[in-house]
Amino acid sequence: MARKRGVMSDQFKYELAKELGFYSTLQREGWGGITTRDAGNMVKRAIEIAEESLAQREQR
Repeated sequence: MARKRGVMSDQFKYELAKELGFYSTLQREGWGGITTRDAGNMVKRAIEIAEESLAQREQR
């Protein structure tokens, strides 16, 4: 089965990791070293940012 390409850029994922406080873990252990909670929080924050961006576009 072919793996689907991710929607978020690597740069954006690293920025979220820094914002959420698990960037050092990511540097030491890679993506496999983060907790499920951290991954979930990263997705949750990405959705919040997308929703904020859409709301700003609608106000224009």
